[in-house]
Amino acid sequence: MKIIFQLLLALALCTGTFTTPSHAGDTDPLFINLTSNDAHRANMAITFGSQQHERGHALTIFLNDKGVLVGSTTQSKTFAHHHKALTEIMSKGATVLVCPMCMKHFGVKKEDLLPGLKVGNPELTGGALFKDNTKTLTW
Repeated sequence: MKIIFQLLLALALCTGTFTTPSHAGDTDPLFINLTSNDAHRANMAITFGSQQHERGHALTIFLNDKGVLVGSTTQSKTFAHHHKALTEIMSKGATVLVCPMCMKHFGVKKEDLLPGLKVGNPELTGGALFKDNTKTLTW
């Protein structure tokens, strides 16, 4: 058994399968992909992002799939708390992007969006997602 372990260890070291885990830097950007219009999940995403933003991480929240409904003023009754939280974090420099294809699918018009939200596009969304050292989470 010992010889098998030694052979597996040697093989792993030769092929590079042992790697060090990735660690977030003190200011690595955070990209949150919010795909849900579930009030609890949306609150978790926004609150977690806000807390990390307060710790110095640049924050982008991407409202995607049913998440676009969280950013719609036509849903103010359901998402009043979320609208307040999004407005607050945007006032502190966070960015909130909204998927244009999802907006179309769910009937959300640009004029329905909460003030300050930006309709995403490949350059804007990709620029935030692929920025060096960006960490991502999905709710």
